[in-house]
Amino acid sequence: MEIAVLGLGCFWGPEIKFSKLEGVIKTEVGYCGGDSKEVTYKEVCTGNTNHAEVVKLDFDPKIISYEKILEFFFEIHDPTTLNSQGPDFGTQYRSEIFYLSDRQKEIAENVLKKINSSLSAQVVTKSSLLKNYCPAEEYHQRYLEKR
Repeated sequence: MEIAVLGLGCFWGPEIKFSKLEGVIKTEVGYCGGDSKEVTYKEVCTGNTNHAEVVKLDFDPKIISYEKILEFFFEIHDPTTLNSQGPDFGTQYRSEIFYLSDRQKEIAENVLKKINSSLSAQVVTKSSLLKNYCPAEEYHQRYLEKR
């Protein structure tokens, strides 16, 4: 099992899309890349925490590769808009790949180069070491209430 953590705007829609990929075992929404290990949605929305909304994926690399996940990531959002996706604006909606290892970093950088050369606009997606991931507690509460 491997983990991928990706920021691509509001996490609700992407989480559903990723959950339908063969090989993705579990999805979770949260916040990553910010200054603290614990944060709330309200705090993230102030723009002062430096967190991005993210989808965390547990996936089976025997079924789907990290590279294929990143290619899908670029298919389902606009990597050329800075700090926004659709109607959502703010640093928490940025496009960012949070890698967990040197291997993931290398794959992310290669995919970024490939995507950047294929688009007419400049890709603004960042690639960063995973930092201060925390699950969105309000999401988990809603999930538990639905069970």
